[in-house]
Amino acid sequence: MKHIYVNLKRFDIPKELGGVNSLAPLKSWGETIVKNIQDDIESYQDTDFTIFFPEAHLLAAKEALKDKSRLEIGCQSVYREDTAIGGNFGAFTSNRTANAMKALGVTATIIGHCEERKDKTGVLAQAGIQNPKAVNEILNQEIISATKAGLKVLYCIGESTEEQDHWQEVLKEQLEIGLKEVNRDFVCIAYEPVWAIGPGKTPPDKDYIQMVARYIKDLTNGLDVVYGGGLKSDNAKMLASIPEVDGGLIALTRFQGEIGFYLEEYLEIVRLYLGQ
Repeated sequence: MKHIYVNLKRFDIPKELGGVNSLAPLKSWGETIVKNIQDDIESYQDTDFTIFFPEAHLLAAKEALKDKSRLEIGCQSVYREDTAIGGNFGAFTSNRTANAMKALGVTATIIGHCEERKDKTGVLAQAGIQNPKAVNEILNQEIISATKAGLKVLYCIGESTEEQDHWQEVLKEQLEIGLKEVNRDFVCIAYEPVWAIGPGKTPPDKDYIQMVARYIKDLTNGLDVVYGGGLKSDNAKMLASIPEVDGGLIALTRFQGEIGFYLEEYLEIVRLYLGQ
């Protein structure tokens, strides 16, 4: 099974507020994305398509889905605790729980993205704590909450520049702690080479990506692995040629000029990766 994910970050913010939204007015943003993608992906068999939306657009995106659409709607992480019959009824102000997302019609979530890891690391640092293990333990609680609610999980792992010389140990800890007592039937792994993400950075080559993907599969007894460092038009064919890579995570589709996410460019990346 192949997987093509999209993480829309905060691309809904208008330009006058510092964003890069050139796609559609905010009210119709989520609806526009779904309506202009779902028909074009119907012909691709044995491929999952999931888009992780900012929270404000989940309902409009879900309402735009056709019955039996191949497109799935996801949210951007979930809280580490949740409601329970006879237990907490929802006293989670400021946090999105997995059951709340399920009630909205969400079927998947992304957890452990490098931006989420950075946030949690920063919160701990404010308390004088430097503990990557604690971050992985928090993410593990989020994954367990998500899978208990029946959500599919894209679990992101990856090493920073400072961690690159011992990447095997870093990824092993992220996997062992993050997936502890998790129903892995719901999980796909995204590898993010954090050291290579951003302007002016050199992305890993085919051999490096294949080496890491093979290592992850060995540690997880063959869980699907996607490239989380950015599936785009200029690396789609290369990634598709790696047997150990089962898909990719798209963010931006345009990195110069009118930077942002654009539907036709997304569909072109899909065509290039799937070779159709």
